[in-house]
Amino acid sequence: MADSVPTNPPSQNPVSQSPVSEKPVSENIVRAEGRVGGSERAAKFGHGSRTLWFTGLSGSGKSTLAFALEEALVERGMAAYVLDGDNVRFGLNADLGFSPEDRTENIRRIGHVCRLFQDAGLIVLTAFVSPYVADREAVRALHPEGSFAEIFVDTPLDVCEARDVKGLYAKARAGEIPVFTGVSAPYEAPPRPEVNVDTSQPLSICVQQLLSFLGIDD
Repeated sequence: MADSVPTNPPSQNPVSQSPVSEKPVSENIVRAEGRVGGSERAAKFGHGSRTLWFTGLSGSGKSTLAFALEEALVERGMAAYVLDGDNVRFGLNADLGFSPEDRTENIRRIGHVCRLFQDAGLIVLTAFVSPYVADREAVRALHPEGSFAEIFVDTPLDVCEARDVKGLYAKARAGEIPVFTGVSAPYEAPPRPEVNVDTSQPLSICVQQLLSFLGIDD
């Protein structure tokens, strides 16, 4: 089990005390309160919980870095899981496209999933372009103070486009994808991310940077 833990307080608020409350459509519901809190989960799992939100352009390396960090954490006996943007769109968000409104709803839904995972005691890593500052800040507001960190995978557009891992930039330039972040749609870079990662470095160095941020030393 890891000796160090993420820096959020182990006594994080339960879901029912989330700082942001969205009014449900249904009025015939009542919150059910559990009997296990954050401190009990942290004591049992051996570490605190946290949401690490990876944001950046398509091709910036978000998923690659998130999965590499997940592997490093699990190897250290920590409960970590990646929520990848494409993977989520195969299921939970299969009904959403890429309009500004759908992008906002995509992030709203996954933000609540992250909050549930974080409340369950996991270190949850996300890999979403999430181009709008307001959407990312809304997700931050769902979390107790100190339990959310924005990781800016700060890769220049020309590097992302040169990689073109999925062939999306070529399609966007050819007009086959009419709305594409970085080409025909905006990306709003984080003004004050907790971590700024340069993925032109070797992957191992990027992972070590994030482990150091979490207070985890080899």
